[in-house]
Amino acid sequence: MEFLNYLSPMFFVLTGFGVVVGIIFGAIPGMTATMAVAVCLPMTYALDLTNGLALLLGLYVGGISGGLVPAVLLNIPGTPSSITTTFDGYPMTQKGEGERALKTGITSSLIGGLFSALVLFFFAPSLADFAIKFSYIEKFLIILFALTVIASLSKNLLIGIFSGILGIWFSLIGSYDVSVGGNGEYRLMFEFMEPYLESGFSLLPVLIGIFGLGTILQEAEKGIHEEITGDQKLELNKGTPFSFSVFKGQFVNLFRSSALGTFVGMLPGVGGSAASVLAYTQQKNFSKDPAALGKGAPEGVIASESSNNGLTGGALIPLLSLGIPGDSTTAVLIGAFTLQGIQLGPLFIGNNPVIWDTMMVALVFANIVMFLVMFFAIRTIVKVITIPKYLLYPGIIMMCVVGAYAINFGIMFDVWTLLFFGLFGYLGSKVGLEVAPFIIGFILGKQAEVYFVKSLESFGSLSIFFTKSPIAVVLWGLIILSIAYSFYGKIKSKSQHKKA
Repeated sequence: MEFLNYLSPMFFVLTGFGVVVGIIFGAIPGMTATMAVAVCLPMTYALDLTNGLALLLGLYVGGISGGLVPAVLLNIPGTPSSITTTFDGYPMTQKGEGERALKTGITSSLIGGLFSALVLFFFAPSLADFAIKFSYIEKFLIILFALTVIASLSKNLLIGIFSGILGIWFSLIGSYDVSVGGNGEYRLMFEFMEPYLESGFSLLPVLIGIFGLGTILQEAEKGIHEEITGDQKLELNKGTPFSFSVFKGQFVNLFRSSALGTFVGMLPGVGGSAASVLAYTQQKNFSKDPAALGKGAPEGVIASESSNNGLTGGALIPLLSLGIPGDSTTAVLIGAFTLQGIQLGPLFIGNNPVIWDTMMVALVFANIVMFLVMFFAIRTIVKVITIPKYLLYPGIIMMCVVGAYAINFGIMFDVWTLLFFGLFGYLGSKVGLEVAPFIIGFILGKQAEVYFVKSLESFGSLSIFFTKSPIAVVLWGLIILSIAYSFYGKIKSKSQHKKA
């Protein structure tokens, strides 16, 4: 019970603060949980790891949950995982049942979040114990499997793969360290860049630039003409008022949707939108009145919100046990561990039991705080969507710049890195470059190279990637299935589009 010594009042204050800030980010259209974590990541520089993770997990849970506010009230998903919440949440608002829809979604979010935390607690250590047995070969194949989900993440398969390869290319810029099988020479850069990029681009300024500055530039371009003003009234409670009786007969829906969200979260790169769509589709298939879904049925909101909050714990499982980010937000969370000098992977949970236990406490507490704050202050929270962006964005840009500068003890080049990748993310979106595959490639590219080179150094032949162990055979099967499923999904999507 050593972890109890770390549960100071500050620990709980930071978790609660993170939840509130995350809810605000999630509730403002265009700002996501990923952006909340990226922008606030530099704040953890002044904190120890347990308090820093408490803040970031609060932001994560709050950001995912806050996305239901614009989804229900404006028909605009605050996060990608809130897409299906709009299907029934917004029709409920149109009927004057906005508060009922919001409170139904908030309660479902709590159940989904606690379910996923339970699964995380029991399954992440088991997966980590199994992964300890992996050699360099299996580790490379795990990274390769994670890279194949780039295809699933991509809206356009060819552009998505190109974006992922570009991310890998950027990750390899710098000196080729002899400790990982390199020759110590600089590569992939001009000579004048060598003093600044000996160790390559720092991860945190890249993340903050793309998800913080890049997103702000995209949103600022849209202008403020369509923003909601404080004079516009949102009718929340003219229809049927909220009652917990709305969950009567919805136990199977809650359990199935939470489980689907958690399971999809465990699959690196699949994403929250896939989880909520899958849960919503299943509920429609099993519903006693499937025709009602899409017209303001509470069961649709329950399916969507319990699944997308189930994603939170599920996405942390591959992150903590294998070092592989489950989605873009957990990719940013890697920065917190990097900042503290801790390597994620199979040994993390066993070597850091105190951190593991405090993370579980923070995750459960964050879900409880999320429920209490949103359920009892929902009328105040909905006013967040009326904040003018011309007041909001300058403060966020300042946080990004100061954070990037402070991350590595005041290196100005990190600020230029922030600005470069902010513009890169903004301009990349103009030409169709896909950010999520790029980030996954950037994070995993260097690891893939290290494990590939180490495998060849140890065994000396490419054939060992196919014949070394039964685990390798299973991993190749998963890689092939992942690629095949991605192509099948794209072909099916094209055929449906043609029929439409």
